[in-house]
Amino acid sequence: MSSNKADLMNEDLLEAVRQRCWRMEIPLVGVADVRRWESPPFLPWMPEEFYPHSIFPEARSVIVIGLPISLPVLETSPSIYYRELYATVNVLLDQYTYRLSNFLCERGHPSIFVPRDGYSGIQALLKNPMAFFSVRHAAFLAGLGSFGVNNMLLTPRYGPRVRFGAVLTAAALPSDPLQMETLCNRCMRCVKMCPAGALGEKDYPQGLTDRMSCARHSAELNRRGISPCGICIKVCPVGEDRELFGRQDASIYSKKERFSEGHKAWEHVQSYGGL
Repeated sequence: MSSNKADLMNEDLLEAVRQRCWRMEIPLVGVADVRRWESPPFLPWMPEEFYPHSIFPEARSVIVIGLPISLPVLETSPSIYYRELYATVNVLLDQYTYRLSNFLCERGHPSIFVPRDGYSGIQALLKNPMAFFSVRHAAFLAGLGSFGVNNMLLTPRYGPRVRFGAVLTAAALPSDPLQMETLCNRCMRCVKMCPAGALGEKDYPQGLTDRMSCARHSAELNRRGISPCGICIKVCPVGEDRELFGRQDASIYSKKERFSEGHKAWEHVQSYGGL
């Protein structure tokens, strides 16, 4: 088969994947060639044992999907409301990536899905605050966003209020261009409002100063049934969703007089459902 014909077939396959995602109402989809992991875009970078081919040797491409975290629900965090939203999105991500991997397998392309987290729970993070594969970095290499001071991937549409899932596939799919623009405006709200004091003012990846403080805070919220925390993604001013919900002024989270009605609603939700 000629390279031109193979390229056309790969483009057709990618279009079929995108159409499948469209039918499942997945708003964010990106693709990265596995060779992108071998050319670190910044340092420090992950060890090779975390590369796609170290997990699935047949992998040639990584498909990343993203589902939004609804800002008005996130604004109640930490709360049982946000916990339930987080769990719902996680279930959908696992279902959708599982379905996409099978979609590709049925077309002769060995593929596997990667769970959205890759750890059993907060106790595992207290033991070692890392997963076997970073879906956030995969999303970056698939062109879906850029990293912010809050250690999260910022997207133009939803800022950091996105959860990602991934599929490792033997199909050689065309890669999406990287997000070259830095979306973080360094407002430092995430640093100042982090309840665990886990963030520093340096740009990613140096900014996350204390992973264990973050994990311990999450463990306490989990004990009370209202994890995860979500503060660093709630207060981030980046994202078109802020305009959609009329939340362009991100100072409302630190200045109660700016949005007293909202604070009253959030406090109501926070008063119920947790321990």
